[in-house]
Amino acid sequence: MLDPITRLSLECRRIFLRNHVVPVRIGAHDFEKTQAQRVVFNVELFVPYALSTPQSDDLAEVVDYDFVRELIAARIHQGHVELQETLCDDLAAQMLAHPRVQAVRLSSNKPDVYPDCEAVGVEVFRMKAWAA
Repeated sequence: MLDPITRLSLECRRIFLRNHVVPVRIGAHDFEKTQAQRVVFNVELFVPYALSTPQSDDLAEVVDYDFVRELIAARIHQGHVELQETLCDDLAAQMLAHPRVQAVRLSSNKPDVYPDCEAVGVEVFRMKAWAA
């Protein structure tokens, strides 16, 4: 029996969204609560080949990238969030709820917080239990 990570890499297609930059009202510090700041999202969805291999070259046969962008936009529209951890956990749970998605790796980073580093961020990885 394969361990879950090996199984994901062998049995799933990775669908990704890289460096998706969005203005977000986020942060626990007072200076972060006055305006939106740039947040960069990176998302990988692991979808079993059996649920993502098109037979008719039809978008309905795969997980559409718009699904990811729309979930991020909808969550951001809910208003200010204090922590990147909260934002990432919320988004990962919503993405994992998609019936075709087996696992999610999601990160967010804020590139403008400190002048002496490229970014500060959080990454989460969540997966569903495999059916036997």
